[in-house]
Amino acid sequence: MKFFESIGDYCVLMTKVLKKPQKMSMFWSDLLREMDKLGVGSMRIVMVISLFMGGILTLQVSYNLSNPFMPKYLIGLGNRDTLILEFSSTILGLILAGKVGSNIATEIGSMRVSEQIDSLDIMGVNSANYLILPKLIACVLFNPILYVLSVATGIIGGAIVGPVTGVVSMGDYVEGLVHTFNPFYVTFSFIKTLVFGFIIASIPAYYGYNVRGGALEVGKASTDSVVLSSILILCADLVITQLFFK
Repeated sequence: MKFFESIGDYCVLMTKVLKKPQKMSMFWSDLLREMDKLGVGSMRIVMVISLFMGGILTLQVSYNLSNPFMPKYLIGLGNRDTLILEFSSTILGLILAGKVGSNIATEIGSMRVSEQIDSLDIMGVNSANYLILPKLIACVLFNPILYVLSVATGIIGGAIVGPVTGVVSMGDYVEGLVHTFNPFYVTFSFIKTLVFGFIIASIPAYYGYNVRGGALEVGKASTDSVVLSSILILCADLVITQLFFK
């Protein structure tokens, strides 16, 4: 029963969030600030993780190609498809759920327990729209950008590690990158990143907005939001993959 009540509360909150802002000039200012904080601020960790994962994937694919008759370009192809289809969308979404999601839940939760949100409501401000909408749009818009950055950095990581370790030449690696490329894979992953961006922002915002108590409850809400966001990202990945590849 409590589960369905939570879904109802979430839908009510999103109804308040997805309304036209009362002051567009303030909304655009907040949106740019959130894009810088949540999006640009995540670029470094995305690049570092993707660079190493690209190198690791290249080594793992090469070690599994034990048959000497298997062409070496399959290493670049395997790295490319793994990054495009799964790592740079789903795995990166899980990482951002921990970094960005916890930040959103903690920030909004702290405002709730310090009664700043109550003050906004008393002044007649749509606090849900004012606080959550810029974060929601920033995550949805910037997540595809981070996805592209992750794919590019991962491919570069493979291009560095492959030739340096001698598992694949640069020519074979590049041949694998362009071999039988399917543009639909990119479209499919872009759709996933948009959905994941919405989950990463909306679930932590819901937990932070509805937290009650003090600092301890804010921390628990942040943890719970990351766990639920991660589960929903994996569920959404399963559903979207089934819809597009059945």
